[in-house]
Amino acid sequence: MKNDFDNLLQQAGYSVAEAAQILGYSEGHIYRWKRGEETPREAVMALLRSEIRLRVKPVQDTAFSFIDLFAGIGGLRRAMESVGGRCVFTSEWDKYAQKTYHANYPDNREIAGDIREVAAQDVPEHDVLVAGFPCQPFSIAGVSKKNALGRLHGFDDETQGTLFFDVLRILTYHRPAAFMLENVKNLRSHDKGRTFEVIRRKLEEELGYSIHFRVLDAGHFVPQHRERIVIVGFRDKVSFSFDDLKLPSYGARRLKTILHPENGLEAPEGHFTEGPDAVVSARYTLTDKLWAYLQGYAEKHRAKGNGFGFGLVGPEDIARTLSARYYKDGSEILVRQEGGKNPRRLTPRECARLMGYDESFRIPVSDTQAYKQFGNSVAVPVFAEVAKLMRPHILSVMADSCEETLLKVG
Repeated sequence: MKNDFDNLLQQAGYSVAEAAQILGYSEGHIYRWKRGEETPREAVMALLRSEIRLRVKPVQDTAFSFIDLFAGIGGLRRAMESVGGRCVFTSEWDKYAQKTYHANYPDNREIAGDIREVAAQDVPEHDVLVAGFPCQPFSIAGVSKKNALGRLHGFDDETQGTLFFDVLRILTYHRPAAFMLENVKNLRSHDKGRTFEVIRRKLEEELGYSIHFRVLDAGHFVPQHRERIVIVGFRDKVSFSFDDLKLPSYGARRLKTILHPENGLEAPEGHFTEGPDAVVSARYTLTDKLWAYLQGYAEKHRAKGNGFGFGLVGPEDIARTLSARYYKDGSEILVRQEGGKNPRRLTPRECARLMGYDESFRIPVSDTQAYKQFGNSVAVPVFAEVAKLMRPHILSVMADSCEETLLKVG
């Protein structure tokens, strides 16, 4: 069970080693405080609180409020904040993703766990809903039971048992000005298009939102081929069009822009890089056994006429899609190394850059968890550009709603 010190440490985003250096105590002290075996001085707690306050964005700088569902490590939040949004509620069930989220967004606010256990009325009022909802097969599950979550008798039987249902019930209850949803490209073709048709009909015909969708490739913004569908909706009719989206030339950025330079131009970071030149740690180089296995596996499939195999890349290349399974063998993106060395995995910092997270993004979890988190994340610049396109239309719907309210009151 977390104590006050452990909670503050997580919100500040410090590792034990970083906390020891900043607070001026040994790592042993930090561990004992985390475990609750000893109580730190109030000055230590005050210093952590001040560090957190310095990183909280002032409320007055924001133009609209939003909620972040299935938040992961906050990629969609970063996109919305880039255009003046203020997050007022977060839901994410994975405890490791929560740790990374807290480290980067120190709101002094609890992260709600399983959204299925949160009643719609307990979600704060908001102007925009954002969600990277998991795509489960939609099936008719019969009549749902009434419960404290406000799931009405017989509500949307086509979406019962799916997490999209929870997006629907919150949209239905709060009626925000707009939403932005993200999913895998194949959502459109899943179950011969029937899944996407259910989504479209619920949002457009039953809830009355005008919706727009587009499959976008992150390769316009980062050196990675990564296609995702974006679904944008507005409570009122607006002139929003994905045709107005400004996309940089595809492939303009190459992997050299995200790889560690290994020449001393950047400082060593944690166990990712080491020495005066900040060279990538040997821990990321594939073992002879794993490299032999991957080559044999690829050759076996080539002989059968299949395209399965590893993806070997250099500084001038564009990577395949980073997946949540990258921690297993790194096979989809292996970096060539000179001097006859086996190829290596990307470091978690390079994965962060590949997904469009800047250097300030904190990585407080193990490599295994970091690979899963970045593989599950959105490419931030893609959605920041969509948010930029959405912003004037969000504000327009909000203004119209405010005017209608004033007319009724007057």
